[in-house]
Amino acid sequence: MRRAAALLLVWLVAGCATRPPEPARPEPGAAVPAPSYIAAASQDALTEAALYALALVDRHYRYGGRNPDSGLDCSGMVSHIYENVAGLRLPHNAAQIAAATRPVERAALQPGDLVFFNTQGRAYSHVGLYLGENRFVHAPSSSGKYVKVESLDKPYFASRYNGARTLAPAFERPYAAVPGAPRR
Repeated sequence: MRRAAALLLVWLVAGCATRPPEPARPEPGAAVPAPSYIAAASQDALTEAALYALALVDRHYRYGGRNPDSGLDCSGMVSHIYENVAGLRLPHNAAQIAAATRPVERAALQPGDLVFFNTQGRAYSHVGLYLGENRFVHAPSSSGKYVKVESLDKPYFASRYNGARTLAPAFERPYAAVPGAPRR
């Protein structure tokens, strides 16, 4: 009986120690499915988002805020804009918004795209909405605590720039040639 119990124990432990099967890998040259990103219905929605963002300039900053009447933080501002303009519900966190949107090269930025910065010692800790001509709208927690327009060339932002993302539909704007970005 002891011998049978010991064999059963060895068999159970050996079963737990085996590695699970590796997931299937695509064949070389096979198409890799593109990740799913949040996107607006058209590029026009992004242009409208940029115009809407300008209407929020001088609104109060409030940590965690996503309502222009009571105050906005950076991700709350972006979420509020895209919910009202395009009916999109974005996360209320800059890093999560970055993960849910497609990368775009800085040289290809268009109004309504999102620009990200490392302002707290971690990537994608701040987000703004690109207006064009190297300018963006954001809700800073410092410098007056109002939604304002800034330049990407301002040394503070230039040194903290993390990249850009878009909510443009993939059929209107192809994937960016950003290192690590998926290609179609």
